[in-house]
Amino acid sequence: MKEQILKVPFTKKIKDNIKGLGIASQLVIDTFICIIKGQINVKNTIIQMVEVGYMSFPIVLLTSFFVGMVLALQVGSATANLFNEPVYIGMITGYSLVKELGPVLTTVVITGRVGAAITAEIGTMKVTEQIDALYTLGTNPVRYLAVPRFIACILMLPLLVAISNIVGIYGGLVVSSLTWDIPSTVYIGDILDVMTVQTFFHGFIKSIFFAGILVTVACHKGFQCHGGAEGVGKATTSSVMVTMVLMLISDYFLTDLLTSLKIF
Repeated sequence: MKEQILKVPFTKKIKDNIKGLGIASQLVIDTFICIIKGQINVKNTIIQMVEVGYMSFPIVLLTSFFVGMVLALQVGSATANLFNEPVYIGMITGYSLVKELGPVLTTVVITGRVGAAITAEIGTMKVTEQIDALYTLGTNPVRYLAVPRFIACILMLPLLVAISNIVGIYGGLVVSSLTWDIPSTVYIGDILDVMTVQTFFHGFIKSIFFAGILVTVACHKGFQCHGGAEGVGKATTSSVMVTMVLMLISDYFLTDLLTSLKIF
């Protein structure tokens, strides 16, 4: 009897997770159907692009700049201990930022800022029955709320990652010049020696997948929100947590796939 009591909540949780996965998949399908049919609210899409891209630029700039600085400082310190002088700073800093740290850290920042905001906004509309009002007025909530956010995240996150890479590399250049007395030509030359189009696309493809995960989870948690203000808070916390976990898991498999294909 005791074992049955313990098994029921666990079984129910598995069923709820499977059901949630199906609902999220249907949300993605409905969103892409609207996009393919051209059912796009241009005004809302532009507003969301400004919110995701332009408004996130300062925090992405600040974060990536200091990440590049810290990375160059650590690499210089490690190589100085190994080779008695700081070497390969530009090579390791640029390669790490473009292929891995740029997409991951930028997505983490955008998840905390944009993903949480999307879930909170849609969740608030859900618990206050504004989404039901959209149905009553004959407006498709997926088209009105999800589609603009999907387009904005898919377009803006890769662009933010590209900017993040450039700023991070510049941050590394500042440290390598001021701390390790490495000429900027040597630093940039080290980067160009290892940087290829394939290296860039490796991180670029990751950023597109991460954007899809971010906006899917954020919108899904918002549409499934319930329980008033407390429910909105729980949905927002869950959205950020689930997005980061899925992003890190998918990062490994994407890295393994892209590396094994030997294309990117």
